[in-house]
Amino acid sequence: MAGFIQIIEYRTSRFDEVRQLGEDFREQAKARGTAPERVTITKNRDADNSYVTIAEFASYDAAMANSNDPSTQQFAESMSKLCDGPPNFYNLDYVDGWTGS
Repeated sequence: MAGFIQIIEYRTSRFDEVRQLGEDFREQAKARGTAPERVTITKNRDADNSYVTIAEFASYDAAMANSNDPSTQQFAESMSKLCDGPPNFYNLDYVDGWTGS
């Protein structure tokens, strides 16, 4: 289980472009070894064009290595241009969790 989670909440009417940008970035991050352990992309059913991306990392240090990478900063700038306003970021330490199985 991940030890650190970043949540990015954003609005965009250009989701297909954001998703393609994310897929391209994922391949680059995997090659650099800075990719999150897991990423979940969600759409808010109650708010048009509202999305949340949940990125799970092994640790805070791993997340900061990813965040401080110039490629990540370039990705964030490109993504911001596709959004309908600034995103909200949440940095969360993993405390506890469970699954239904």
